[in-house]
Amino acid sequence: MEITIRHQPAFSLAVVKLGSNEEIKVEPGAMVSHSDGLATETKAQGGLFGGLKRMVAGESFFQNTWKAPPQGGEITLAPTMPGDMITLRISGNEFLLRSGAYVASEMGVAMDARWGGAKSFFGGDGLVLLKISGQGQTLACSYGAIEERNLTAGQSYVVDTGHIVGFDSTVQFAVQGSGTWKSTILGGEGLVCRLTGPGRVLIQSRSESAFMSWLLPKLPSKSN
Repeated sequence: MEITIRHQPAFSLAVVKLGSNEEIKVEPGAMVSHSDGLATETKAQGGLFGGLKRMVAGESFFQNTWKAPPQGGEITLAPTMPGDMITLRISGNEFLLRSGAYVASEMGVAMDARWGGAKSFFGGDGLVLLKISGQGQTLACSYGAIEERNLTAGQSYVVDTGHIVGFDSTVQFAVQGSGTWKSTILGGEGLVCRLTGPGRVLIQSRSESAFMSWLLPKLPSKSN
């Protein structure tokens, strides 16, 4: 499988070249176009329990599997929100993605939900994670551009939870308020995540919830 990402970073499009009878798992709604002859099957990967765990992590219960014909084929993919995409190569390592950041992956990649802790359910953005493991390539997306930080052992870095794309499973994380609990709940400061290396951290330059907080007051209200 060969993945090329075009039109970065604002309106990224992934062009995926599939070999003979090769398959790819795709999040529903991410398919943009494909060559003639590709077949698709929709099912809950991992059965009922696997589908439910993906829903907990903010992904779809069902996944689409696209299969190329004997002569191979092409499929193009894009996320719902404007922003960037990145290819993660999984080979025995594990990577944690935020809710909604998963786009597609090779068949050898497994997914599981991971809870960000009780604090992630209070104030601004929570932190629900999707653990990626196994073998193969995974496409992840962001809202806005992707900024990468490589943390050394013991090095800490603080990121607003609404700006996290994902991080290596070797990175330790703790969700906390950015100020006092009063300012977190009432002042719009939200939650932050303290990440401690070693490992890679991916950050998105925009936050969906921050955009909605800006947009909603500007929308016209319903007239009686």
